[in-house]
Amino acid sequence: MDERDREFESGGHAEPAILLIDDNAVQAATRQTILKRAGYYVIAVLNPQRALEQIQNREFPAQIKLVITDHLMPGMMGAEFVRELRKTHPDLPVLVISGLEEAEDEYRDLDVLFRMKPLLPDHLLASVHRLMTRDQGSVVGA
Repeated sequence: MDERDREFESGGHAEPAILLIDDNAVQAATRQTILKRAGYYVIAVLNPQRALEQIQNREFPAQIKLVITDHLMPGMMGAEFVRELRKTHPDLPVLVISGLEEAEDEYRDLDVLFRMKPLLPDHLLASVHRLMTRDQGSVVGA
């Protein structure tokens, strides 16, 4: 294990992180605030392609324990993001949030938890808790 691997495993941050991807900065900031107030360490990214590169290149300052993504985003839809993510991280928990009920079909066989907008804070936190505790071993970099 080289220096970069050790640094990534320790993450530079004591606790695993939630990666929040949403091209809408207001929604991303709102969800980030809700999660931070609940005690989670959250990294928000507005561009799904960049987030994918950062995950694959292990550029985040902490271990990613959960990914929360919007469905409808310019450049790369949520389903495409998850399909690409699954190639390198098949067990990483993913929460997809969408305002389109029919979008759920696009995530079949991708092992995600799908939730509809508007997602109330209590429902967001319950979904996150469920995914964060379902498998204590699923952490990027672990």
